[in-house]
Amino acid sequence: MAPPHRHLSLCLLVCILLISSASACDRCVHQTKVSFFSKASVLQSGACGYGSMAIGFNGGHLAAAVPTLYKDGDGCGACFQMRCKDPNLCTKQGTTIMVTDLNTNNQTDFVISSRAFRAMATQGKDQDLLKLGIVDVDYKRVPCNYKTKNLAVFVEETSQKPNYLAIKFLYQGGQTEIVAVDVAQVGSSNWNFMSRNHGAIWDTSRVPSGALQFRFVVTAGYDGKWYWAKNVMPADWKNGVIYDAALQITDIAQEGCSPCDHDDWTS
Repeated sequence: MAPPHRHLSLCLLVCILLISSASACDRCVHQTKVSFFSKASVLQSGACGYGSMAIGFNGGHLAAAVPTLYKDGDGCGACFQMRCKDPNLCTKQGTTIMVTDLNTNNQTDFVISSRAFRAMATQGKDQDLLKLGIVDVDYKRVPCNYKTKNLAVFVEETSQKPNYLAIKFLYQGGQTEIVAVDVAQVGSSNWNFMSRNHGAIWDTSRVPSGALQFRFVVTAGYDGKWYWAKNVMPADWKNGVIYDAALQITDIAQEGCSPCDHDDWTS
């Protein structure tokens, strides 16, 4: 069952978010060391719960992130630009990775896929980079770009109609985090909150009948914003199916920290 600490109503949460004076520094450049997964299959068991779908995300450039970036699952799907600091082996542009897992190794902020690790290298140097095993990198949060895809809702196989619904959001664009979700029957104002079960998985045991709509709160930096997907799942929704939410998220994180090292990167 879903953890009780996620049972805040959307209305209350929005109020908290909008009056918060907390600063955001998501676009600042940070330094860390990065290693890689030797087997891509490891990424299929990631804490975000994307399963085998993860391999198809972001060209396979995936990462496990430390708890401060994983954020109890809020950080699932976040994108980061990363480049290694050895000019003899690596390009200035680096590569972009997507968070699909939790990294419990306190030596690095990320452990990334070998494909992403090699992508930081200059042409012909990828094997030399792999031999190092671990490298110093700069990284910063960047928007995820899904210009050809709308936000989508995937119904988990564990869902048991009509008593239990578990979903995850796919193709969440911008530089954002989904922090609260409600569900209701299409045409109804009787909203039921969903709870984050783990990672990117949201669930509820109070499943409305009929076709389903969703509303949720997205944060970009310290600002909270409502989104309303008005007609997402049909009354005969099925497990294992992806449903189009018919909207795109493109919000960019606000700058809220000082000083902030932006260096010469271009987004």
